[in-house]
Amino acid sequence: MRPSKTFSVDALSVRVYDSEIELAEGAAQMGQEYLQAILAEKVTAAAILATGNSQIQFLEALTILGGVDWSRLSLFHLDEYLGIEADSPASFRYYLRERVEKQVKPAQFHYIQGDALEPLAECDRYTKLLIAQPIELCLLGVGQNGHLAFNEPEVANFHDSHRVKLVKLARQTRIAQVHQGYFPHLEAVPQYAFTLTIPMLASAQKLICLAPGLGKAPIIKKMLTEAISPACPASVLRQYANATLFLDKHSASLL
Repeated sequence: MRPSKTFSVDALSVRVYDSEIELAEGAAQMGQEYLQAILAEKVTAAAILATGNSQIQFLEALTILGGVDWSRLSLFHLDEYLGIEADSPASFRYYLRERVEKQVKPAQFHYIQGDALEPLAECDRYTKLLIAQPIELCLLGVGQNGHLAFNEPEVANFHDSHRVKLVKLARQTRIAQVHQGYFPHLEAVPQYAFTLTIPMLASAQKLICLAPGLGKAPIIKKMLTEAISPACPASVLRQYANATLFLDKHSASLL
C-alpha cells in the first residue's frame, strides 16, 4: 500500500495515506517485511506491541497478512493499568490476548501483570525480561496529549534511568479511555499505570508509530512543528532515523 505523501521532519520519516484502512495496511506491510528480514537472519526476535483504537485495524491487517513465523517471536506490550485484572475487557492484556496471541500463537507473550501484589517488583521483573534480548520492533500510538505509551507530558523523561515505571495518568488520558468505550465513566478508569519509558522504547531497532483520525490532528501538528520537548512526548521521535510515523489525511490535515 503506497502512501499519498512522504516527507521527513528532522530524522523522522512520515507517511500520509488517504484513509485509515490504507494507513493500517501500509504499516502492516512495513512491519511484516521488517520481521521477515530479521527472521531471515536470526533464529528468534522480539517485538513490543501497542494497544488502543489506533492499532485495531493495523493488528488485524498484520495478523492476516501471513509470512511471519510468529512461533519464533517473543512479544511484549507498552503499558498496563495498575490494579486491573487480566480478564477485564479494559485491560491491555485482554486486548492483546484476543487480537494477537490467540490469532498467531507467538513463542511467548510477556504481559505486564497489572494486578501484581507488589507493583515495584513487577517493574523489576518486566525490566529483566525486556533487557534479556534486543528488541527488534516497537509499535506505538500517539495519545491526544502526545503521550507515548503512558509517558504523559507531566512524567515523560527522555533520559529516564528506568525501563519500566509506575505513573499517574493525566485526566485527559483517562477521559479518552471513557470516550473510546473501554470504561463506563471516569471514576472507573485507574489513576495509575505501568509504562515502558522513553529510553526503553527508543532502544528498539525499528519504531513504527500510528496516529490516524481527525482527533489526532492538533497533537500531530504540535509533535511535528513545535520544539522537541517532554511537553509533547511524541516529539522525541523526530530524533530517531529508525522511526516512521503513519498518518491519514485527517490526522495530517493541520500540517
